[in-house]
Amino acid sequence: MMEERVRILFVDDEKNVLKSLERVFLDEDYEIITVTSGEKGLDILEKEPLIHLVISDYRMPGINGVDFLRKVYERWPDTVRIVLSGYADTGAVVSAINEGRIYKFIPKPWNDDELKGTISNAIERYFLAQKNQQLTRDIAERNIELEKLNNNLEKMVLDRTSELMFQNKVLARSQNILDALPIAVVGIDSDGLIVQCNRKGIELLSRDQPSIIGNDRINAFTKEMNDFIERVGEEKHLSGKLEIAGTEVEIKGILMKHDDGQEGVILVFCERC
Repeated sequence: MMEERVRILFVDDEKNVLKSLERVFLDEDYEIITVTSGEKGLDILEKEPLIHLVISDYRMPGINGVDFLRKVYERWPDTVRIVLSGYADTGAVVSAINEGRIYKFIPKPWNDDELKGTISNAIERYFLAQKNQQLTRDIAERNIELEKLNNNLEKMVLDRTSELMFQNKVLARSQNILDALPIAVVGIDSDGLIVQCNRKGIELLSRDQPSIIGNDRINAFTKEMNDFIERVGEEKHLSGKLEIAGTEVEIKGILMKHDDGQEGVILVFCERC
């Protein structure tokens, strides 16, 4: 199925040939345009650039068929070009095909059915080439879009990586500050998981293990300390004394509720306050 009505330009210096060609395609749904010289053919193409096929006689006064079709190729390369001629010189045929990028060389006198078949194939070739060109353009546009997406993704990854690196530095420095404190500090989330403990806290509470971080408070702490933590959850702020490994320490607890939804209990232990 054709996307648009096909327009064919016939160029021949013999008017009776042009009339014969018009009769051949009288029943076809083509728009036929005829001119009697290559110069007039170029004028038509200037005014009506959307010509699908150009069929030209080889030997004409003024500009000949080869020169005419070469100019057509240079300026309207998508147009399918066909030579129709009774001149049987093989060298001329090769020259016409090479110089004008000719699709077919049809001899005179022609066979009507063969001529119709050639024109039909040429039309199919034209629209197939147009579809291929559009597909190539679409692929190029998609590649540009993909490249932009990839560039944006790379930038997002770099930005996120930089953000995470910055956050890691902040966390590392925060941990360094906590480790420098002379008191033990422990953080417990709302699920009872120990998520933070500074160096002093590890020394105080991690007697037989390298660290208590990541452990459940029920398993890591004594019953007295777990009771204290539960009371902090009820009273939000609590102070008291506990015996840890034979040493009495002061303990302070505060219920933390941050705007970002982070919740838990912060414990501070002081052996000699």
